[in-house]
Amino acid sequence: MLGSIIWFGLGLVLLCFIWKIGLGMLRGMTSTLPPPPPSGEMRRINVRYRCSSCGTELRLTMAPDQDPPPPKHCLEDMDLIAPID
Repeated sequence: MLGSIIWFGLGLVLLCFIWKIGLGMLRGMTSTLPPPPPSGEMRRINVRYRCSSCGTELRLTMAPDQDPPPPKHCLEDMDLIAPID
């Protein structure tokens, strides 16, 4: 009898814990996205470039614009491989 009461109490505590976590996750998914940063501030990006002459690869992770111009290597613009999203 005492064991059943303890298991019931532990079940209620676990139920409350899971309920709180579930509500927190749902509230996190419904929040709006923050506005984009002002022009000139660094933004997080993930873009890879490759030099067509020598094959050197470069990954950009921060840039002032969402679509930065390609960097130069071997005196030529590097080719965009693929954005990593």
